Amino acid sequence: MTRSAASRVRNERIRLMGVRSGIGGRDPGASGAADDLKAAGLACRLSAGGLDAQWGEVFQAPHKTASDPTAAMIQLNPLVAAAVCAAGSSGATPFVIGGDHSCAVGTWSGVYAANRTRGPLGLLWIDAHLDSHTPETSHTGLIYGMPLAALLGHGDVPFTDCLVPGPKLLPEHVCVFGARSYEPEERALLDRIGVRVIGMAEIQQRGVVESLDEALRIVRRAQGGYGITIDMDALDPRDAPGVGTPAAGGLRAAELVPALQVVGEDDALRGLEIAEYNPRRDRRGVTRQHVMSLAASVLGARVGHATGRSSRVA
Repeated sequence: MTRSAASRVRNERIRLMGVRSGIGGRDPGASGAADDLKAAGLACRLSAGGLDAQWGEVFQAPHKTASDPTAAMIQLNPLVAAAVCAAGSSGATPFVIGGDHSCAVGTWSGVYAANRTRGPLGLLWIDAHLDSHTPETSHTGLIYGMPLAALLGHGDVPFTDCLVPGPKLLPEHVCVFGARSYEPEERALLDRIGVRVIGMAEIQQRGVVESLDEALRIVRRAQGGYGITIDMDALDPRDAPGVGTPAAGGLRAAELVPALQVVGEDDALRGLEIAEYNPRRDRRGVTRQHVMSLAASVLGARVGHATGRSSRVA
């Protein structure tokens, strides 16, 4: 995978943040992801690879909103967005650990706000699901099925206007990668507005490397840079048992992790988000280790940094 212009080593100052919330989905276990990864030494692993990785705040919704997921995320997402914006504006690369994927509204509203003077933002959405329902089309009313639609300007105003009024993404700069479980209404929205969806059937036919190359070309067209959000259920359940909504036939970590290493060399990356890791459902720490490997690959951590070697983390 190459770009027309030579890539440069990207920013190595990483600001980690957590969202201690699983309120947007069926299983609240994703609320423990940030604490689990912090205790497991995620920042140390990134730092060992030559990155300046520091933890910031771990956010959670006010207790008074615990029975109302929509009210909770209306309050929580702007807090996340403001912190992400501040990190990006200071020159760091924000790295947000969810939480269920409804936190993406806060993450990418913040990245957009920090970079909007540069131009539009691109986003690679790696997920088994499309997360593109609106309140009118959702079968369940669960808000973790709506964040991509909200970022594209479709849905309730408190979500579409998080931090900065209006859409944060243009359809031509967005690509969904790895989808295989979704309802026709959300696919119809993405098809109508022109979002490219590269589903698992196509990836299996073309291969991960070729398919990801196209996905990155799409999001890199955005003049303001791009981000990557990874829902851990994009991986096959054999590699990621620790998720709330597993879907068979997913991406294999052994292919995705090395394929994403090209991003670690790209100074147009504006942020990373990893969501839906559920420590309660993990087995033998296998999902946790893949979270760490994906983060290291995307952010450009290097194996053997202290000894002078420069091979990328796999």
